[in-house]
Amino acid sequence: MPLNFWQYCANAMPLLLDGLVFSLTLFSVVAAVSFPLSIVLAVLKISGPRWVKAVLGFYTWIFRGTPLLIQLFLVYYGLPYVGVILPTNVVIFSIFILSASAYEIEVIRGGLISIDKGHYEACHVLGMSYIQTLRRVVIPQTIRKVLPPTCSEAIILFKDTSLVTAIAVFDLLRHARNLVFQHGRIDAFVVALFFYLVISSILTITFTKLEKRFPAQI
Repeated sequence: MPLNFWQYCANAMPLLLDGLVFSLTLFSVVAAVSFPLSIVLAVLKISGPRWVKAVLGFYTWIFRGTPLLIQLFLVYYGLPYVGVILPTNVVIFSIFILSASAYEIEVIRGGLISIDKGHYEACHVLGMSYIQTLRRVVIPQTIRKVLPPTCSEAIILFKDTSLVTAIAVFDLLRHARNLVFQHGRIDAFVVALFFYLVISSILTITFTKLEKRFPAQI
């Protein structure tokens, strides 16, 4: 007798949860590394030496202008052709961090240049160094300004974790797809869709609460 939807989902849940754990781990590590890294690189792109600005401009141009999936393919399948073999997780985490940072750099850079120059001048008059000005005045205001676009980037990042399916990594979507192909029913896709929607909703709620904690002006 065929299992109903709920019975089937109960049987499939251990595999789907295993995939969800990997997807959440990838998202969490990438977000934890890329956001602070993006702040530093955004500052350098604005006020760093000319050669640093050029390097960062080229980096963001490449990673924002090409699909993440092709980036994964080129590194995962391309490097072995030149004798470089890296662990799969190293490839995945590295490319995701580089890609996410490239987008977030531009988000934060936009927030930084939107801060009125009068704040810098006032801090200079008070004897504050450039680093102190950034840390105490500019960056707190910038964070409030960039929270909405960063929320969008975070949701996109979590959904993009499904791309690792293309290189045979058992994330949430990979497990769901295997179950669908194995049993000929789409229930696993429905559950995966639900998980993606729930996590995206949690991210939206979290960022909305963060926006309320940071005043619009300081």
